[in-house]
Amino acid sequence: MEKLHLYDKILSPFVTEKSTNLSDQNKIVFKVPSSANKNNLKKNIEKIFKVNVTKINIINKQNRKKLTRGRKVKVSGYKKAIITLKKGQSIDLTSGI
Repeated sequence: MEKLHLYDKILSPFVTEKSTNLSDQNKIVFKVPSSANKNNLKKNIEKIFKVNVTKINIINKQNRKKLTRGRKVKVSGYKKAIITLKKGQSIDLTSGI
């Protein structure tokens, strides 16, 4: 039960070209719930992946409207966290959790 509680603060890895380039700088990007904060994220990531987190930046993308086939469609927002790890450490996202 305790293990499930740790995974509640990480929804999924955010894999894009830009986030892949950040991995050279020991940074990993995760999609997180809107209720997540830096303190909880740091504790959970350190316990799950057994790495040292030095810094966390959180970006909140707002809801927006998009024009699709002449209709306005709502695109839901999300929150993502850029996590900087201690030099020399990494998280392998391809192996799964």
